Amino acid sequence: VCSPAFSAVQEEGEAALTEEELEQRVEIFLSETDTLWMLDLPTAVVSTEAEEAVRVVERNKIYAEICNAKIGSEYFEEKMVQTISGAAKTKEVQCETITVAEKGENSYPLILLCQVLSCSKHFCPISLSFGRQDGPVGLRDPCGSIPIWNVPSFCDLTSSKIIAESAVPARSHEEKECHSILTSASLQQDLVVMERILMENIFQPKLAVYQQIPVLREPVVSSDSDGEDSEEEEDEEEEKQEEALPEAEESPAEGGGPRLEQLWSYRCDLTSGHSVSSVAWNKVNPDLLAVGYRESVSQDQKKGLACCWSLKNPMWPERIFRCEHGVTAVDFSLARPNLLAVGMANGCVAVYDVRSRSDAALLDSSTSLNKHKGPVWQLRWVEQDRGATAGDKTERLMCISGDGRMTQWFIQQRLDCSDVMKIKRTESEKKKLPGEREKKSEGPISQQAAGMCFDFHPEDPDLFLAGTEEGHIHCCSCSGKEQILGTYRGHKGPVYKVAWNPSSTEMFLSCSADWSILLWHRDSHTPLLTFTSVTAVVHDIKWAPKSAFIFAAVNEQRVEIWDLTVSIFDPVLSCAASPEGKLSSLLFARNAQCLLLGDSCGQVGVWQLHNLAVPSSHQV
Repeated sequence: VCSPAFSAVQEEGEAALTEEELEQRVEIFLSETDTLWMLDLPTAVVSTEAEEAVRVVERNKIYAEICNAKIGSEYFEEKMVQTISGAAKTKEVQCETITVAEKGENSYPLILLCQVLSCSKHFCPISLSFGRQDGPVGLRDPCGSIPIWNVPSFCDLTSSKIIAESAVPARSHEEKECHSILTSASLQQDLVVMERILMENIFQPKLAVYQQIPVLREPVVSSDSDGEDSEEEEDEEEEKQEEALPEAEESPAEGGGPRLEQLWSYRCDLTSGHSVSSVAWNKVNPDLLAVGYRESVSQDQKKGLACCWSLKNPMWPERIFRCEHGVTAVDFSLARPNLLAVGMANGCVAVYDVRSRSDAALLDSSTSLNKHKGPVWQLRWVEQDRGATAGDKTERLMCISGDGRMTQWFIQQRLDCSDVMKIKRTESEKKKLPGEREKKSEGPISQQAAGMCFDFHPEDPDLFLAGTEEGHIHCCSCSGKEQILGTYRGHKGPVYKVAWNPSSTEMFLSCSADWSILLWHRDSHTPLLTFTSVTAVVHDIKWAPKSAFIFAAVNEQRVEIWDLTVSIFDPVLSCAASPEGKLSSLLFARNAQCLLLGDSCGQVGVWQLHNLAVPSSHQV
């Protein structure tokens, strides 16, 4: 603090001082002002004697371990980075504002931004909106057969709800160029390849189990210090995964017995609400499966579908053929594997070319005068010369219908047929009691019995079995005067399936609505064995492809595996494989120990068979 005298000297400025003022004692006090920081660089070094030294050392150790664990990972690359915040600049928008319009209730906007690099320098934003009923978002179009990038509505984007009207004249050329690229065949093919790569990554472990190849596992990178701990954790995770695998509810059996494990299901939103009526493998491509769908009885009547599924994409079918009526039967041709025959509930028969992306039928019987008047319950391509090579094989398309006719179809410029036989009703053989008078039988409404199923002999292409709604099985011949060689009576309800044994060709199975499965010999008109385990309708039966003793059957509740070398009274495996719906059809996999099960919910489950001893095919 300065004295008043000194302050007076400062105020007077340049005024002269007297001798008394010069000799006068003046006291001056100096004090410290606030520190002004011009540059502050915090230290990166901490003294070992500091209180936070222990905490800093622990953090450094954790960071070093994280860096060591990242070495060798494809997701980590060590670089020196310096972020510089540049000066703010004025930027202009290169495109108009994207507007989104919703269509219908419960719909969601889907914005596609496509930057064409190879063919255009412009950035083309496109805004679309699809309802939830149109299929998987970002994968399919409303038609369901091509990628979503090839939507026909791309060509009509002039509405003011999608793109501003002011932008249409200026960008019409750019839009046309971008849309032509989006609808190009090369882009579609690239998207299909990308989609299949994603599906292979998702389903690789399950596909590897199906194809009986080693499962690829991603290696886990860890430090040396906790290497043993990581191995133990991996073992625990594998055990948990094995425990978490979905398995069907098995019947009480001994430990280590046969069991089923579900790998995946062929299903999508398009097949929901339909019932699986028929399944068939492609005879050349073992990875291609055809599935027929018809409307569910408990819901509103819907149109039928015929879908071709592939192992490369279990989440969406490769081909979708929409039919006006429910599909009741499907089968692939051997001589021409691209042809798929489809039978419908209204009696029509159609042939589709699976190489074409169009869902229009190549041939159909809608204009034929001899078309069926009842549902086509089964159809099959039958080889005429089974010793010829695949290129020289000749086939005939055989059908059986509810109108009591067995027909052969000719594939020419149009689809037409001729009757192989007409199934007539047969009188029941009742023993006449002594002294009983003969009763006059009432005339039936129709003289023909509805045909339900058939199966041709594995060695004789002229011999076949035909099951009827009466419960009878006729042994028939395509050549000769007498078409019906014999009748097998044993069922009390409609016969849904008959199947020759592929190894023991004199034996065949039949299943019926009377809850029973019968084993027959060709020379005996009475059943050899009767299999009944539950009181439910048996919809389908199939012999195992590599055994003469094992067959599978499905009823409304469960799937059963019978092994005649183990027991003729109880199945070796019985489990509920479709808790959501009722089982309707089954099929053995051609190149795997798997079973395919179709149900009333529109899904086809692929199940792995474990611990099932398959006897030799030479053992009869």
